[in-house]
Amino acid sequence: MSTPKNRFTLAGSERAPLEGAREIGPANPNETVDVTIRLRSRTGKKPIVSADAFTKPIEKRTILSRSEFEQRHGADPASIARVESFAREHNLTVKEKSQGRRTVVLSGTVTAMNEAFGVELKEYEHPNGRYRGRTGPVHIPAELQDVIDGVFGLDNRPQAKPHFRKRRGRAAAPADAQNLSYTPPQVAALYNFPTGVDGTGECIALIELGGGYDPTDLGNYWSQLNLSETPSVSAVSVGNGSNNPTGDPNGPDAEVMLDIEVSGSIAPGAKIVVYFADNTDAGFLNAITTAVHDSTNNPSVVSISWGGPESSWTQQAMTSMDEAFQSAAAMGVTVCVAAGDNGSTDGVDDGLNHVDFPASSPNVLACGGTTLVASGNTVTSETTWNELANNEGATGGGISDVFPLPSWQNGAGVPPSANPNQNVGRGVPDVSGDADPTTGYVILVDGQSGVIGGTSAVAPLWAGLIALINESVGKPAGLINPLLYQNSSTAGDFNDVTSGNNGAYSAGPGWDACTGLGSPIGAQVAAVLGAPPAQALKTGT
Repeated sequence: MSTPKNRFTLAGSERAPLEGAREIGPANPNETVDVTIRLRSRTGKKPIVSADAFTKPIEKRTILSRSEFEQRHGADPASIARVESFAREHNLTVKEKSQGRRTVVLSGTVTAMNEAFGVELKEYEHPNGRYRGRTGPVHIPAELQDVIDGVFGLDNRPQAKPHFRKRRGRAAAPADAQNLSYTPPQVAALYNFPTGVDGTGECIALIELGGGYDPTDLGNYWSQLNLSETPSVSAVSVGNGSNNPTGDPNGPDAEVMLDIEVSGSIAPGAKIVVYFADNTDAGFLNAITTAVHDSTNNPSVVSISWGGPESSWTQQAMTSMDEAFQSAAAMGVTVCVAAGDNGSTDGVDDGLNHVDFPASSPNVLACGGTTLVASGNTVTSETTWNELANNEGATGGGISDVFPLPSWQNGAGVPPSANPNQNVGRGVPDVSGDADPTTGYVILVDGQSGVIGGTSAVAPLWAGLIALINESVGKPAGLINPLLYQNSSTAGDFNDVTSGNNGAYSAGPGWDACTGLGSPIGAQVAAVLGAPPAQALKTGT
């Protein structure tokens, strides 16, 4: 399709049909479509934050309030007005607008959207279900090219997958890992998480793209753990998303419950807020920006257990989401993201290695996975999680093809990509934790107790730890990667995982593309981030 007259091709918006999809025909012209417009910051294309700002100790950092951020880095009201005028010209309705989130949501028919954005929306059939899609780029009026950074939602294909793995009955696990399972507090104790704090005053945001939770299940789970204090859990609907349990313990409910139960039982004094959105690029982006800019709940930590290979995303989506993570860092919000459960290929069968996004954003803490074996309160072995031979997953990890090597990874020994291009980009993951379902977490889902692993468990594990540290420090940590890498040569901050592989990459001393810097020694990580010694040191389990 050629660029319509007086239109500008929106860079990075190109789409191709999903592999295995079959075009059925034009989309229903009368179908209502919601489109998210991502606007440029009033400061232009300058980076929102510099990574160098996060090499400072947390107590010396300048953290912007949400209102301060909106004034400095939000969308210009004049830009919003121009988009509103564009909407009126094309019979579109403005459903939502936010300066801080740099977002305008427009609604209209397929016919109106086709005309407004110079696309031809069609219906596609795919083994995983039907979706509305397009091929080629989005086109916008030339007079808006300095206003609009992204257009999302025209294509509503499923964008991400949850990164959890349920234990299956088998006898192929390592002998010392047979039938091991832990409650989240037991894992926290094995990793020496700080005691004397419970996350009081903190809010952990969970991003979910399907499924839901049952408060009765949560109450029963907290009772089983004998928690003296139980977390406050609430839901926020983003767009058409909602807390909608499917009743299937093997479906997305398992992801939602895993995230809540791991983070909530580690930081029971924290407020847990679950942001539900549609599983599309627009839904994912809106859930992140809604959580990060939520001035009612004020999350200080965001946990994300969904993602997909970098190759499955448009460039505009990765750019907009990475900017949202930069925004989070500027406001002192730490974002923990699961690194994926399909080894170094991330489940892509093109013969190459891939990393998972959003874990590959340099503005998040990417969380990989291990196999954790313990006896009593002592870890007896920890290796790279890799059950690929049994078709039960392995930790994601590798080298980004999209994001360059961050300055704080310069000294980490990040190797060239195992792909022919030998690119040296952002290395994934940063840290790790127990993820193998053979040594997984006891979780209650839809009335059924089971053992679940996956890097989906590691993101909320780290989110719970950071909530504890934030309470100790009395200030949100924000982007912690520079401090972690800066101190990585200090003995005792991490359990260095040196054996195993995730396919193309092998574990070894120091940072590696399987388990990052290693699994946490929680009290030592707390000390690195500025927690007072009395609270940074373990006082018991």
